[in-house]
Amino acid sequence: MMKHKECLKRVWYFYTMIDITLPPDLKSHSEGTGPVRKQHPVYADLLPPCNHACPAGENIQAWMALAQAEQFEAAWQVLMADNPMPAVCGRVCYHTCEDQCNRAHIDSTVSIHAVERFLGDEALKKGWKIEHAAAPTGKRILVVGAGPSGLSAAYHLTRMGHYTEIREAGPLAGGMMHFGIPAYRLPRKELDLEVERIQDMGVSIVYNHKLEEVLKEKEEGNFDAVFIAIGTQLSKKIDIPGRDAGKILDAVTFLKQVEDGNAPRLGRRVAIYGGGNTAMDAARTVKRLGVPEAMIIYRRDRENMAAHDFEAQEALDEGVKINWLRTIKEMDGDSFTVEVMRLVNGKPEPTGQFETLEADNLILALGQDADTGFLRDIPGIAFKPDGTVIVGPDMMTGSQGIFAGGDMVPGERSVTVAIGHGKKAARYIDGFLEEKPYQPAIKHPLVSYERLHRWYTTHAPRKEQVDLPSGSRVGNFDEVKAGLTEEEALFEAQRCLSCGNCFECDGCFGACPEDAVIKLGTGKRYAFNYDQCTGCGVCYEQCPSHAIELVPGA
Repeated sequence: MMKHKECLKRVWYFYTMIDITLPPDLKSHSEGTGPVRKQHPVYADLLPPCNHACPAGENIQAWMALAQAEQFEAAWQVLMADNPMPAVCGRVCYHTCEDQCNRAHIDSTVSIHAVERFLGDEALKKGWKIEHAAAPTGKRILVVGAGPSGLSAAYHLTRMGHYTEIREAGPLAGGMMHFGIPAYRLPRKELDLEVERIQDMGVSIVYNHKLEEVLKEKEEGNFDAVFIAIGTQLSKKIDIPGRDAGKILDAVTFLKQVEDGNAPRLGRRVAIYGGGNTAMDAARTVKRLGVPEAMIIYRRDRENMAAHDFEAQEALDEGVKINWLRTIKEMDGDSFTVEVMRLVNGKPEPTGQFETLEADNLILALGQDADTGFLRDIPGIAFKPDGTVIVGPDMMTGSQGIFAGGDMVPGERSVTVAIGHGKKAARYIDGFLEEKPYQPAIKHPLVSYERLHRWYTTHAPRKEQVDLPSGSRVGNFDEVKAGLTEEEALFEAQRCLSCGNCFECDGCFGACPEDAVIKLGTGKRYAFNYDQCTGCGVCYEQCPSHAIELVPGA
């Protein structure tokens, strides 16, 4: 039989002879080869766009590679090094990683969040344990708030060997994950189990403890540092002429009441004012409470709304009506006067045209603010006009040893962003405690689709998660989206292109005409024998993931 090496060479020769798309620079890379070689190949680890876009800083490509090799528990361990709640994030993350996935140029993006959810759910089903063996350091950290950012910081600090205690104003952990995200998007079982796992590591959570005096509790508890992550619990208000306080609710309070089993009595028609994800959640929750008509009033159009488009589409599928380009001017009992708006350079402007809408109740979903008043007396802490706390690149406030993150600091607000803040703060807190400031690693260059050498094309559209039929959703809080099966998750993981990093396809090994590529064994990649290499660049040209660079030099 033909030896493997010779077979690979013939395969490469075949592809160079047929009419197939190849990078155009083969000739230029072949100049100056042999005794007068002017370049040589090196293995490069470039930054895949999915990793770059992840707010939690996950090494997506690494755990995806293990998942596609059916090493699911190992993949979960890599995932857990960055994100302590994959079963949660696999459901509620807005997967910006997928927005940047290079696979979109071939067929469709890899369903990264669905594979993450699969791994998270498998860990809960099978009781996988976190690899955690850091020796106790004797350092103590106080975390204020048991939302996603506080839980993340406590998790990472505990893995580093520090004692961490969370003090939470409410009766449960999770923050807005528990009280703000409805169960049809985030089932409480998975959330509670992931919180329980963090507690099992040794994280202490004190409930029903609203912290008012940070410096006093820091000193009395003998804490070496404090991380504050209280989120945004205060709904923004608006003055509507003629408003009837008895008919107006704020979305945050409304969603909390529903979660607690104390849903308010609503009429047959409920209006929701706002166009963000919370407005969509409130409207969909209203429908699930049996209200025949839920309508959203929003001053922009669909293309310019704050909510993600799929959130709006799911609301529409469930019978929610959306009145685009409308703003409430006044209310009189059940009657609302709304003004028609127009967009000028993306900003809504009044037209002077008015309409009348009827609703029994109004839910305000205009955004949330952080209740940071208790920090005003701490010297050094500065605030933005909206009350958010200003932090440095190290997540520390202007007060030494007091850090902050999550929704209460300026920036984008989401569960995954908050989790990323917690991890980042933990690293800087660890450096602060050890008096060895944390230095982030220098990021590798980003690899775009144009840099990939796709000399072959494989079309394999993504596996979509199954949705409950829209008619079956209203009237209950059952989870809308189902997860992937093991077979589907494996298929989806295998769609990853491994952008910028070697996945040991043997292409360079088979293509090299001088036998200058040396296999080092599974997981160890390859090496180059520069005594035999002529610098022809064939290995570079055929590497599908652009894991090889040509650099000047003999």
